[in-house]
Amino acid sequence: MVRANGAVSLRELARVVQTSEVTVRRDVRALEAEGLLDRRHGGAVLPGGLARESGLPQKSHLSTAEKTAIADLAAGFVEEGEAIVVGAGTTTQELARRLARVPGLTVVTNSLLVAQALAHANRVEVVMTGGTLRGSNYALVGSGAEQSLQGLRVSRAFLSGSGLTAERGLSTSNMLAASVDRALVQAAGEVVVLADHTKLGADTMFQTVPTDLITRLVTDEPPAHDDRAATELQALADQGVQIAVTGSAAGAATATADGATDRRGHRREVPLPGQRRNHPPGGAPASLRSAPLGDAPRVADLAPRRR
Repeated sequence: MVRANGAVSLRELARVVQTSEVTVRRDVRALEAEGLLDRRHGGAVLPGGLARESGLPQKSHLSTAEKTAIADLAAGFVEEGEAIVVGAGTTTQELARRLARVPGLTVVTNSLLVAQALAHANRVEVVMTGGTLRGSNYALVGSGAEQSLQGLRVSRAFLSGSGLTAERGLSTSNMLAASVDRALVQAAGEVVVLADHTKLGADTMFQTVPTDLITRLVTDEPPAHDDRAATELQALADQGVQIAVTGSAAGAATATADGATDRRGHRREVPLPGQRRNHPPGGAPASLRSAPLGDAPRVADLAPRRR
């Protein structure tokens, strides 16, 4: 299944072989030791960092809860009347469903799934790129898509991908998809990457957004045992990427913009020292200052280390 799809969840493996996820996890660990696959939180992928891309059916069943929480948080960064671009992906599709409630929004996208999610939204204008349909993820790619983006300027780009590292930034397994994503980045004043923790530390073939062009990462809390994801988060913060982390622990003490805490059950983004980018004149909009981040990991701890 991993060879056919590129990635598969432990839940799906357990269903197919009719056994428990505990047993599947043990077997996956043994297969990884033999070099036959690589483990990811909640699933397994082909061995090697440059894994092939999974199809949409497989992606849609991976990290669904995490993607939903990321989309909820990312939607808080979008202002009424704004013009943005949204790339292709299952996480960006979840974001689009939430953007349907933002009046006066203009969304430029190469994703049929994003457009479909916004098709009946009141007072949201959807602009599709041209291009050739890539059936595996319902995205428009190729020279037609790239040419239609020339001369475009929007406030933010929301992108996802197959992997994210501090060394190379965001990457994907498909050359055509990477080329269109780079064109989307060129049209935006800021770049917001949506990536669940399973993509942190993963490196795939084609770079789409180098780290120094990523304004903000919206992600979920890595499990306590996932040292690779936690290390990558710190490395990204060291390079000036603003980190926004979701969480679901209601009632936990939360950090506010000035470092104080409250007990309303939400966490607010703590700007990391030494961040490169500034918000537009007038300071960060209210939705950015108050976007809930959950209670972990501790964003305040992700400050650039002194060398």
